[in-house]
Amino acid sequence: MYIFVIGSKGIPACHGGFETFVENLTAKKKNENICYYVSCLNSAKRNFEYNGANCFGINVPNWFGSAKAVIYDILSLRKSIKFIKQNNIKNAVIYVLASRIGLYISLHKKQLERLGVKLLINPDGLEFKRRKYNWFIRCYWKISEKYSVKNADLVICDSKCIQSYIQEEYAKYKPKTKFIAYGAYIEKSKISDDDANLQNWYKENKTSPNDYYLVVGRFVPENNFGTIAQEFNTSNSEKKLVIISNSKSRVLNGRVIFASPLYNSQLLKKIRENAFAYIHGHEVGGTNPSLLEAMASTKLNLLLDVCFNREVAENAALYWTKEKGNLAKLIDSADKMKEQEIENLENLAKGRIEKEYSWDIIAKEYEKTFYEEQQ
Repeated sequence: MYIFVIGSKGIPACHGGFETFVENLTAKKKNENICYYVSCLNSAKRNFEYNGANCFGINVPNWFGSAKAVIYDILSLRKSIKFIKQNNIKNAVIYVLASRIGLYISLHKKQLERLGVKLLINPDGLEFKRRKYNWFIRCYWKISEKYSVKNADLVICDSKCIQSYIQEEYAKYKPKTKFIAYGAYIEKSKISDDDANLQNWYKENKTSPNDYYLVVGRFVPENNFGTIAQEFNTSNSEKKLVIISNSKSRVLNGRVIFASPLYNSQLLKKIRENAFAYIHGHEVGGTNPSLLEAMASTKLNLLLDVCFNREVAENAALYWTKEKGNLAKLIDSADKMKEQEIENLENLAKGRIEKEYSWDIIAKEYEKTFYEEQQ
């Protein structure tokens, strides 16, 4: 069976969630009858093999700007269809990550049906609700999502909340949906407590182990960094709040620190492990990779109370709302928690990851799904 995965920036993974997903999907492959083909954005190599997958480079100039990702997906789909036709493949699946090219997919739906290709879509999160986009882009996302769902043979959602939304919002199309989670690993950082890079990070950010609340993510409105910072400043905590994002490093009032971006995954894991607690403010989208990473590493997690976060953590975390004073009060309560209470939540969180979000389980479920769709 030939599985074409398009929509990620490609592998080896050095970017975000979809890239990590494809990395693990290919690395964890068990069925030797499955052959993965993965599109890779602006790869230096035209064709290469990685994790046993056949990777093909798609080059898109940067001057396309915000349309670059759409152009990339279109070219990836075209190349996949061309390969299927030229090699007379009868048992192919095309899995499109994100719903950027729903309108373009509509133009090729009948061709895919004639070729016997099954089209699977992962709509990602509620992209049209992201406040970082202007009105036009948000409208485009919504329309593209509609046509992606309409034309898909199966919509795979990594969140049950997203699955419910798809079924209700597009009920007239009677979409076939399936929930398959995103994954994470539970493994200790390979960095020691006396590592020079770690000690320099503490010095640079004026903190120390167990002396800081941690936030990791992009500085965009839907991640609510502003609310988190304001609430922390009004709390009575004597700890620091460290926000690792794509912003430039700076300190606010000596308590809130915007740290420089970190690209060393082992160092970041160690910083998660040594945090007193993690604060998660993401409110748009499905299962967030940074939340899973926090649950796998950080002792205590304070999550914005939305269905996506509740679905993942259940009773393994504490929850806050955007009501003024709510998070500040929760931070004050967290500071007073006993070690045993924190340890109990940590064990529950790691148990959730092991039982529901293991990459081995997820890769196996995908292989099963691909076969079911081609029967």
